[in-house]
Amino acid sequence: MTSSAEDHAAMRLALSLAREAYDCGEVPVGAVIVREGRIVAQAYNLRETLHDPTAHAERIALTLAGKALGSWRLDGCTLYVTLEPCVMCAGAIVQSRIDRVVYGAKDPKAGACDSLYRIVSDPRLNHRAKITPGVLEDECGALLTQFFSDRRKEFATFSEGCLSG
Repeated sequence: MTSSAEDHAAMRLALSLAREAYDCGEVPVGAVIVREGRIVAQAYNLRETLHDPTAHAERIALTLAGKALGSWRLDGCTLYVTLEPCVMCAGAIVQSRIDRVVYGAKDPKAGACDSLYRIVSDPRLNHRAKITPGVLEDECGALLTQFFSDRRKEFATFSEGCLSG
């Protein structure tokens, strides 16, 4: 499925949220949920902040969208996320009945839309979402690459300080 101008605009917002996550020391992933051209929820990763392994951007956005719409059924909604969802988030996407998932960077180590698994489009499940991969992929991937590069530098500096002491 090809991307639209709306897809790019929503992904830019998700990227902005991912940058906020980066500034908070979180893995920079942002998510936005849109229905009928209106933003109903937005979130970024909060695993470190909340000490919660389930506090992925997508899962938080799904919860907020359910509250905003007054229903756990998010049919008619599109999820925009800067990184391909993991198995946990893909399962939540299926359970929420999201119509479409648009993501930026592929996740070759944990992706559950295309890379490792195809959970959200698996015909054996009771719901399937359409997938649009690679929207602003380079920008999304570059932010993640920079984050982990910075983390490795911080760890190396920390380790050197500990070893010289």
